[in-house]
Amino acid sequence: MLGLIMGFHAGGGVPAAVALSACLGAAIALAVSGLSSAYLSEAAERRKALRELESAMIVKLGRSAHGQATRLVPVMIALVNGLSPLVISLLITLPLWLTVQQIPMPVEPMTASIGIAFLIIFLLGIYLGRIEHGFWLWSGIRAVLIAAVTSGVIIAVER
Repeated sequence: MLGLIMGFHAGGGVPAAVALSACLGAAIALAVSGLSSAYLSEAAERRKALRELESAMIVKLGRSAHGQATRLVPVMIALVNGLSPLVISLLITLPLWLTVQQIPMPVEPMTASIGIAFLIIFLLGIYLGRIEHGFWLWSGIRAVLIAAVTSGVIIAVER
């Protein structure tokens, strides 16, 4: 989402309604892609593991707790993989939506969306730092630096 909005912003800007439509289209496509690819790959891996376990145990496990988990876990993983980028994209595009709804904003909507995107990237970096038991601030800064370099490349290409 940051890439799309940076492209619109660096390219001289477009009306908020156009940017919002493009961003929502990309967000929906990303959600469907994430959901379907995660489900297909996870379901295949889990079915394979279940078949191997059934072969080793010489018993069918389809109705067991393990069999139920084989069917449920891919759905849960797919939902997280599909819905998380959608929700984050909706948060990032909120200033564009507010502008389309003619709700006054103290900041230009593209700039606000870019700021929200960098904030979310920083928070995700902090989260990753906490998971790896590293220094959370450095992880957040590192994530923002990667996003800044990517944004710089987009700006350079647009000029």
